[in-house]
Amino acid sequence: MKKWLRQLEIEKNRCQSCGMPLQFDPQGGGTESDGSHSRDYCSYCYADGAFKDPQLTLEAMQQRVRQLLRKRQAPWYIRAYMAHRVPMLKRWRSCKR
Repeated sequence: MKKWLRQLEIEKNRCQSCGMPLQFDPQGGGTESDGSHSRDYCSYCYADGAFKDPQLTLEAMQQRVRQLLRKRQAPWYIRAYMAHRVPMLKRWRSCKR
C-alpha cells in the first residue's frame, strides 16, 4: 500500500505536458505570469504563464519524449510506456487524435 501511495504522489507531481517528474526540473518548475512556480508544468514546457511551444501537437510531444528517453538510454518498454502516458496528461486530455 505504501509503495502504491508513493507512486501516486510521483504521478501527481509530473509535468502535465511532457510527463517529467517535477523533482528533476533544475528550475523547480515552469513559471506563471506573476513569476510564481507552476504546480503543473516544468520549465522546459512552460514559462511566464504560457507554453513555450504552443503549436506542439500530441504526436510531436510523444516523439519528443521517446527521443529524450532514447538519449538517456532508457529501455524500449519505458520509452513506449511514457509515450503512451502523454495523452493522459492535463495538457493533452482534450486533444482529438
